[in-house]
Amino acid sequence: MNLIQRWDFTLCRLCLTHGYNQAQARICRRVSRTGDGHAYLLLGLLACWLDDEQGLNFLLTALLAFAIELPLYLLLKNLLCRERPQGLPVFIRPSDRYSLPSGHTAAAFLMACLVSHFYPAATPLAFAWASCIGASRLLLGVHYLSDLIAGGVLGTSAALLVLPA
Repeated sequence: MNLIQRWDFTLCRLCLTHGYNQAQARICRRVSRTGDGHAYLLLGLLACWLDDEQGLNFLLTALLAFAIELPLYLLLKNLLCRERPQGLPVFIRPSDRYSLPSGHTAAAFLMACLVSHFYPAATPLAFAWASCIGASRLLLGVHYLSDLIAGGVLGTSAALLVLPA
């Protein structure tokens, strides 16, 4: 095991093998669900309904960013083939076999970047929420910290590619 893998595994073990991990998992499952794809569509539609032209621009920009992020995510996940954490508690059933990058984290940071651009007053909340989604994936036992970092970089990069300079 290389240094990053050892560090990742050690951090996962610390986060998942303590006495209150069941209570933590209940909260993290709820947080993680807010990062499922349907929530982003609802956010975009709500922005359109509340904010006409700006909301429509937000929705269309998000669709374009996801059109870039999703194929890259799938390519990386299937190219790198990093196994999810093993031998530790797992509190949800992951949708696929591999962990790198974290798709939930990528999507959350993509949306946080777009929210930050279109609605600057919501920047702290958007990035706190994205960070919580990423942390929830680690605390549910389906990702390593480096998966979350890679997901954050992927999502942020996809958002920056579609936003005006």
